[in-house]
Amino acid sequence: MTERRPADLGVDVGSLRLKNPIMLASGTVGYGEEIGELVDLSELGGIVVKGLSLEPVTGNRPQRIAETPGGMLNSIGLQNVGVEAFVRDKLPNLRRYDTRVIANIWGKTVQDYAAVAARLDQAEGVHALELNVSCPNIKEGGISFGTDPKQLHEVTAAARAATSKPLWVKLAPGVTDIGLIARAAEEGGADALSAINTIRGMMVNVESRAPMLSTVFGGYSGPGLLPIALYLLFEIRKATPLPLIGIGGINELEHVLQFMIVGACAVQIGTANFYDPTFSSRVVDELAQWCRNHEIDSLAELVGSLRLPRQG
Repeated sequence: MTERRPADLGVDVGSLRLKNPIMLASGTVGYGEEIGELVDLSELGGIVVKGLSLEPVTGNRPQRIAETPGGMLNSIGLQNVGVEAFVRDKLPNLRRYDTRVIANIWGKTVQDYAAVAARLDQAEGVHALELNVSCPNIKEGGISFGTDPKQLHEVTAAARAATSKPLWVKLAPGVTDIGLIARAAEEGGADALSAINTIRGMMVNVESRAPMLSTVFGGYSGPGLLPIALYLLFEIRKATPLPLIGIGGINELEHVLQFMIVGACAVQIGTANFYDPTFSSRVVDELAQWCRNHEIDSLAELVGSLRLPRQG
């Protein structure tokens, strides 16, 4: 009896091929330097670096992180070194690894997004761009790009015009109709959609009666986000055929599989990196073993294989 060939863990996110579907989410591993001492990044499908802006940003004052039941709140304030310093000082280290590097980018105006995208378009070693559209558009009264279809279309189209690299849009969950938002990104020229970003939340210190974060509220992430993220991914899949990247609450293999069954071709690991930094590399091995056990030859067989209950 011949031994079964290992499953093909490679996935396609549009035109970008990943060796496996496991990526590290933006904002949870910096620029890869620290976690690179604990995990061989070359074992992963990709790393999404900390959100980059046109100029350096110092971020919010402490307290910026608070633990919650089932997750954490953060209000880092998009602190980053700026796109020029990233290309000069951080990117050379990332080029050492045999993995895809995705640059998450943000701005306060449409022009900011376009400028950062244009700068990264020529950067060797950046394989795709991911737009963080949860940011407020200061020229439009602070309305978040990701909550208004017209603004989302505009900022996506501007970034699309500024780069030939694959363009992903990371969708914000706090909207009435995420399918409508997804279609706006698609029509603006997105190649794939990442879902979801954090959900707004807050915690209070009972003794001081003060918010635990200096900004009062922050972005909630962690295991408690999983069922919300799966549901929203399901709604997005009904609205658009674009490739999807699942994000939210993943801390075991079954969570990865659930996202892929619902329709994600890849996933990003976020909060789990803080309390189990080796999880991402371990889950790659677990995924390969699961495929062998279930006689799966290619992960493409799994993507979008959800079996809905019969109605009536």
